[in-house]
Amino acid sequence: MSRKEPDYEARSPWSALHDVEEARLDPPRRPPEAVSVTAPGSKSMSNRVLIMAAMAEGRSIVRNILRSDDTYWCIDALRKLGVQMEVTDEEVRIEGTSGVWPNRKAVLYAGAAGTIARFLPGALAAGVGEWRLAGSASLTVRPIEPLVRAINVLGGNIRYEERAGRLPIIVEAAGLGGGRVEISGAVSSQFVSGVMLASPYAAGRTEIIVPGGIVQHAYVGITVDLMRRFGAEVTHGERFERIEVQPKRYSGQTVSIEADASTACYYMAYAALTGGSVRIANLNPDTLQPDIGFTDLLQRMGCAVRKGSDGIEVRGPGRLRGGFAVSMREMSDQTMTLAAMAPFADAPIAITDVAHIRHHESDRISVMCESLRRLGIAVEEREDGLTVHPGVPDGGAAVLDTYDDHRVAMSLALIGARVPGIRLSDPGCVSKTSPAFFDEMKRLGLQVRFKRRGEAENG
Repeated sequence: MSRKEPDYEARSPWSALHDVEEARLDPPRRPPEAVSVTAPGSKSMSNRVLIMAAMAEGRSIVRNILRSDDTYWCIDALRKLGVQMEVTDEEVRIEGTSGVWPNRKAVLYAGAAGTIARFLPGALAAGVGEWRLAGSASLTVRPIEPLVRAINVLGGNIRYEERAGRLPIIVEAAGLGGGRVEISGAVSSQFVSGVMLASPYAAGRTEIIVPGGIVQHAYVGITVDLMRRFGAEVTHGERFERIEVQPKRYSGQTVSIEADASTACYYMAYAALTGGSVRIANLNPDTLQPDIGFTDLLQRMGCAVRKGSDGIEVRGPGRLRGGFAVSMREMSDQTMTLAAMAPFADAPIAITDVAHIRHHESDRISVMCESLRRLGIAVEEREDGLTVHPGVPDGGAAVLDTYDDHRVAMSLALIGARVPGIRLSDPGCVSKTSPAFFDEMKRLGLQVRFKRRGEAENG
């Protein structure tokens, strides 16, 4: 793939490493031993809760919110809609609008956050006003057509300003009527969640039909759980093939955001690669977040995993086990994490059922294959996945592009746990979901040196 230039426009005041051009990573001097890590709040839950709290009747208090680019731009958009919010290091206090946005005309910016692009349009359409919603260059190539079509079927009036199926969009809102709508869940579960989040504010009952299933259906389960916590009435089929939402407004709540299981997986993978032990102190083993399933995969690869009320602890084996194929459909964000670990296993690992990740911040299948090949690792690419063969990566082979994709950067950084001289361009892209990622990795022992623009490398 051609190099993707950093999308600095989407970096927020909550991001880090603004002026860092490159990171050099080297293995730790010793494996981590029972090091405790506190994972940041869940990005997926943070933006769902922020939007529901803004729509609710009464005040909400949200604790342990993720402080990252994606949540910053969500708060920024809600403030531009006139939502009264007080943001401190400990919590966010939100005065609900009862679904009536105070500013009926505004220009809103989503940064690079797919959650804002998929969750906010329906919430806007359920109100009254006219708004323009735009995003960063990287977000404008990500599809939103299934969501826009579904919202318009329910009585919304959303049109594309430039290219069909992409941001920016104009929302001319006069409320939603409700009714029956079909929507595809084949590319992203966020389309389904976006319709659901708006549905309590429709005039009548909303019935959502999802033919053909949903990728990562657990995230729809998270949406249902949070909607019910805010007082919504939601019923659904076993696999969310049918969802029914009654017209009942949200009520303000006090919510503490769970630890982000997706970010925690990188720290657990680091333990697996180094043969050390890492404990994620605040990660609930019973979370609905699908990436918790990565712990089972780590056990399959030979790791010792202990789950308890004090979090989850992972200890790596002497040699990782491979020789299997695995569907990563339900925890597809960890596809690249597993691919980064796979060269160090004792046999090939095949990853399947993740064709949809070609439409994320980057074409994640193609990007990972290219990166591993540049390190001298044999990889077979398929439309729905890849197979990675064991090998010894050559850390001095090249500077690896992160493609302005936070998960590319965090996954490739893991290779530095075993291979000296791994270099990543634009490591600051991790601020989309985890601005403190490299600080935590340094605390775990990974040697990190930054090269700032116009300067030599430094730690």
